[in-house]
Amino acid sequence: MHLSRRDLYKLSALGAAPLALAACSRASNLDTGSGEGGDERPIATTFTGSGEFTANFNPHSPSVVSLVQGVLFEPLFYFNPLEAIDQEPKPLLGETFAWNEDGTVLTVTVRGGVTWHDGEPFTAKDVAFTFMKIRDTEALNPAGTAPSAEAPDDTSVVITYDKPSYTEGPNALGRTWIIPEHLFTDVEDLSTYANEEPIGTGPFRFDSYSTESYLSVANDDYWEEGVPAIGGVRAIALTGNQAATDKWLADEIDYMSVAIPDLETHVEANEHLSFTNTGISQAALMAASNPDLGCEGPQTDPAVRKALYYGMDREQLSTLAFFGLGTDISPSFALPERDADFIDPSIENAPWNADPDMARTVLEDAGYAEGEDGIYAKGDVKVSMTVSCPTGWSDFVTALDTLAEQYRGIGIELIPQQVSVNEWNDAKAKGTYQLVIDSIGQGPAPDPYYAYSNHFSTDTTVPVGENGNPYQNVTRFSDPDVDAALLAAAATDDPEEKKEQYFIIQQRLVEVMPAIPLLIGSSLTEYSDTRITGWPSQEDLYVYPMSWSAPDNAEVLKTVVPADS
Repeated sequence: MHLSRRDLYKLSALGAAPLALAACSRASNLDTGSGEGGDERPIATTFTGSGEFTANFNPHSPSVVSLVQGVLFEPLFYFNPLEAIDQEPKPLLGETFAWNEDGTVLTVTVRGGVTWHDGEPFTAKDVAFTFMKIRDTEALNPAGTAPSAEAPDDTSVVITYDKPSYTEGPNALGRTWIIPEHLFTDVEDLSTYANEEPIGTGPFRFDSYSTESYLSVANDDYWEEGVPAIGGVRAIALTGNQAATDKWLADEIDYMSVAIPDLETHVEANEHLSFTNTGISQAALMAASNPDLGCEGPQTDPAVRKALYYGMDREQLSTLAFFGLGTDISPSFALPERDADFIDPSIENAPWNADPDMARTVLEDAGYAEGEDGIYAKGDVKVSMTVSCPTGWSDFVTALDTLAEQYRGIGIELIPQQVSVNEWNDAKAKGTYQLVIDSIGQGPAPDPYYAYSNHFSTDTTVPVGENGNPYQNVTRFSDPDVDAALLAAAATDDPEEKKEQYFIIQQRLVEVMPAIPLLIGSSLTEYSDTRITGWPSQEDLYVYPMSWSAPDNAEVLKTVVPADS
């Protein structure tokens, strides 16, 4: 079907939850050559995050490991977040789709002839079951806004929303992982089920797991002929970026997304190595900002957050932490280049250099005074905060050390902490932190709506202590005007009307600043073509290439071929 720009504004859905960067690892054998069980095709060795691997293969769990969503369990369509909003998505388990006139009913025709990894046939009833299972799971549908679905026959499914929901299309179509009804019917809580023996429809099927790694092998009964061309994919666990870099340089990793200094020098020295940089990752200090939902600490004061905003030197951050590849970021959290037409013209990009006088003025106007120890305080509230990132994430570690030094000079104490990925996610999910460094996820399609809906909607957060999604609204930001603007934006397919609503959201975000923008960082992905070729290149970004991003990584692994083919 042909999609106009206005049509694609009608595409979207359930609130894309960026993939949990839980650690994956390889089993005890570290061979990177041929496949296993007699399959001579090469296996792609990947690294997607530091820390030990925990067996959670449920694509709907907030703590699912990488290389499950898209790789084992597929969505209906694939949207490339690097392409224009009027792209035609790639059919996967779905073949065609259409909205009714008021944007409340989405009808999908599903692909025939598909089987689950256990040989059972896939039908539209599995799709309807998946949507209803999500709707009936409180942790996955806390606001009660998920759609209902029914399958009138084996080849079509009707997805129904309670209100106009055009912007819910890409999430429903591109980020809802279809699960088998015959295996999940008796699962009581879809959000907590570990699914340790996963059965999907994807291009790879689960083979084996250890605490150090897991392996998925080619699904030779996959519905797309000739895919995958490689023998499998193995995820390995390492201590951090440096360990991953060492293995990539030793030709023991084929595909990873890691911050590496002097990357161009390494590539120039080895003809088999290459990399891509896709700079759409908006790094920010996420603040536990809402005392009404139980957040505690000096960062709950907007004045403190504004002082952090003006007090950081982004040029130095780019140089020291992001290899000079950082670029301007807007406090609107729309991308300055891609979304230029959708940013309120009165909102300027974040200052590239620190303004310490402004930072001090903001604090002093709010009643803070500099103490004898050089740190600002108001009463017994000292402007001293912890900030965390996962152990071994070298770019974020360096960024936090740099910020701590910058803030020390303007009377703010920042205490960096390195924690495990699981601890980091748990603190974000429960709100038991002060500041964390993280990135604002772009969502399933190139539209700022998804960043706003996922990270700043009341529907995507929970009170402190309750277990929310660690990749959604962890700041606990809640504002009725923003919620109303999101509802209005979701109910229209008119770009000008959407723009008006975005301006409302942006003004409030700049005023309150629950997330303090750093910069748009480098998003580096590295490859080796010794065994496998066809990786994305800067000249041919046929997919968003990050190794941890789903279902994009599945599209990469479906496209690559053995180097000797």
